Amino acid sequence: MVYRPGAEHRRRKGNVLSPEELIDSHWDRILAELEDFLRIPSVSTDSAHRSDIEAAAAWVAERLQAAGPFRVDVLPTSGHPAVYAEWLGAPGRPTILVYGHYDVQPPDPIDRWRSAPFEPEVRGGRIYARGCSDDKGPMLIPIKAAEALFSAEGRLPVNVKLLFEGEEEIGSPSLEPFLTEHRELLSADFALSADGAMWRADLPSITVGSRGMAALNLEIEGPGKDLHSGRHGGAVQNPLHALAELLASLHHPDGSVAVEGFYDAVREASPAERAAIAALPWDDDAYREEIGVPELWGAAGFSTLERQWIRPTLEVNGLGGGYAGEGSKTVIPARAFAKLTCRLVPDQEPDRILELVDAHLHRRLPPGVRLRTHRLPGSARAYRILPDHPGLQIARDVLRELDGRNPVDVLIGGTLPVTEAFARILGTDTVFFSFSTADEDFHAPNEFFRLDRFRDGMRAWIRYWEAAAALEVGAMAGEARR
Repeated sequence: MVYRPGAEHRRRKGNVLSPEELIDSHWDRILAELEDFLRIPSVSTDSAHRSDIEAAAAWVAERLQAAGPFRVDVLPTSGHPAVYAEWLGAPGRPTILVYGHYDVQPPDPIDRWRSAPFEPEVRGGRIYARGCSDDKGPMLIPIKAAEALFSAEGRLPVNVKLLFEGEEEIGSPSLEPFLTEHRELLSADFALSADGAMWRADLPSITVGSRGMAALNLEIEGPGKDLHSGRHGGAVQNPLHALAELLASLHHPDGSVAVEGFYDAVREASPAERAAIAALPWDDDAYREEIGVPELWGAAGFSTLERQWIRPTLEVNGLGGGYAGEGSKTVIPARAFAKLTCRLVPDQEPDRILELVDAHLHRRLPPGVRLRTHRLPGSARAYRILPDHPGLQIARDVLRELDGRNPVDVLIGGTLPVTEAFARILGTDTVFFSFSTADEDFHAPNEFFRLDRFRDGMRAWIRYWEAAAALEVGAMAGEARR
């Protein structure tokens, strides 16, 4: 994103620096703080990193306390702690709930990283480390924006509440009871999310919705122990063979989901919605080359972006069983397993989808084996925000001012459980305002964050809060649609 300085209202009189000038003057320190944050291996899925999760929460709390006169608390949940801060010193002005997460994905496979995943390294205007783009860099942006405003102005333009959780990367299983318990504490006119990447680095964009998710693990059990494949082969069902047959039954040859009833609740996109997607700049061949596949593939009758944004999916995320070491070991394994996730669109209920998938698996189970399934926590419905929400318009205006181009409205194929939970439990819409981009290899080796977007993000959040001060209090609650 290109920054265009020069607006008179960005510079204060005399020798007093504006908030944006303070960011530039303290850039080295801000970058060093991000590097310190990235060194904490706050992997939420691995119990061995429990102390690192707690250290990351404490680090966030300390940075908030240093940023200004926030009330700061580290609040317990049934899982990892949440960090909460508030400043409510702008009576008559809107209250904005800022969201982000401090937990990260595992760094595996380690051998694919060019530099150590928890030793940040700056190369070519980018910082490389696990969590730098998802979501430690983006969630640090509003903290540093607040710090600059407090330093320059002594106050914020709006009332601000900040919530940073430590379980987003495992589906936020503790989030709903936490929101229910703290509903009054977290009440706001709307939420502004530091999570949820922009679509492309070369085009400003506003995310107006995301898909939901439901997850299921399954295990195929065969013999009571591994068997010699020469002595027993041909006499018993091989769990790996049964698993392969079962997984193959989940899709039709064209890639559409074969589970009976899977599409029953799907709301078909309107011609206008499909036309808006088709009008976006997109090149299938460039995308194919970027991700390294010989050809794109999916259900007929839909474009690539439609398949990613407005159609539901069922994916196999992992499978295993038997011997996977070097060379050969001639066994029929006692068990095999697979991990499934579904990405959902509006009107699809996660529990209902899992019931349908579970029924399909049991109905198609080959003979000679047993099936066990386990639903994973963190299911979420799809989320949409009304396109004329005032918070969206401010985001459009700020991005246009910074970049000089009109941002485009986009959807994302991923899932942010917090958005639908905010809408359902708090009655609060969520505006996505993250400055990471979808190509920055989050969840993969060599995750990176563009440093110019880190700097631009702080400017943008300052301008957003300044513009939001003019919004009518109470006029924006409960506008979200699933």
